[in-house]
Amino acid sequence: MGQLDRRVAVAIAGSSGSIGTQTLDVVRAEPDHYRVVALAVGSSIDTVIAQALEFRPTHVVVGNASDRARVSEALPFATVSCELTDVVEPADVVVNAVVGFAGLPVTLETLRAGKRLALANKESLIAAGPVVAPLRDTPGAVIVPVDSEHCAIHQCLRSSDNPSREVSRLVLTASGGPFRGRTRNDLATVTVEQALAHPTWSMGPKITVDSSTLMNKGLEVIEAHELFGVDYDAIDVVVHPQSIVHSMVEFTDGSTIAQLSMPDMRLPIGYALGYPGRIATPFGAINWAEVSRLDFSAPDISTFRCLDLAFRAGRAGGTAPAFMSAANEIVVEAFLRGEVTWLQIADTIETVMDSYSPVHPTSVEEILEADSAGRRAAAKVLSR
Repeated sequence: MGQLDRRVAVAIAGSSGSIGTQTLDVVRAEPDHYRVVALAVGSSIDTVIAQALEFRPTHVVVGNASDRARVSEALPFATVSCELTDVVEPADVVVNAVVGFAGLPVTLETLRAGKRLALANKESLIAAGPVVAPLRDTPGAVIVPVDSEHCAIHQCLRSSDNPSREVSRLVLTASGGPFRGRTRNDLATVTVEQALAHPTWSMGPKITVDSSTLMNKGLEVIEAHELFGVDYDAIDVVVHPQSIVHSMVEFTDGSTIAQLSMPDMRLPIGYALGYPGRIATPFGAINWAEVSRLDFSAPDISTFRCLDLAFRAGRAGGTAPAFMSAANEIVVEAFLRGEVTWLQIADTIETVMDSYSPVHPTSVEEILEADSAGRRAAAKVLSR
């Protein structure tokens, strides 16, 4: 440890969630290469104490100030604070696995500090892309995406000497969710339980519903535009139910390069930790004798209308993605409570978007106001 420790120093904001706990799996698999220097949680105190006792970080952040004394007593070897951005200073790479806008300050601070950001926080780019973009020019700052689709594209782009000139299009793959192949009439009476029965991934309820409507894929399209600077007309989505091809890049000479692996989020996490190299642990390795077929089809945007609505928000730019994403969150919550049908999710979001005029944000405050406006507008439509 200390000055003689050459291992990569890893900080995890959101260490109690799915991405956070799987990041610790990667560190466990490669203890000679990585060490945890900071952990941060909101209210999962018992979890972070157990994690800290195992990994011995120097910094622990807890969102609730009233829990600070208890955590300090349990972890006398660590500096315990309540400021989420405190995880950045001791780290070489910061894993931002915080859900929602609470994770935006971690993204901003990591880039300002000129460090590597392993990004799993969608809001940082979907809603706040115009604010984040200038910070990416900070010397040393680099974003390595942790989403499986964007990680796949990131890997494919490394085959080009000049992506800005040689990329023809990005192709994001979608599992299709639990309703793949169903018609609009089929979906008129689907239940919450059916929407939450994802065939491939284990995710939280909100993201699982977004996967069923293809809104999640639409948000990933916006994120891909922000990450890679590719125009929306050059970003396609294809349905691929096996979830083995995680995304593809087509180049100007007609070549298409794809990244394939079994569904395992530890692979993109490990890629972000090891970048620009690769880790030695084969998370997601494929047994080709067991892969009998790989299927692809175009998404049905007349049934899964949220995908088209996300493209519309992305093309509008400015605060439109933040507004739409916030409105979607409110409508999905209403669906989970049984207050609207599955088909009404897209209908409500479209109604809300029709009344909004986006602006180009220059501050985090303007992004937050667009988020609040989206929530208010969705709640108003739902109240009718």
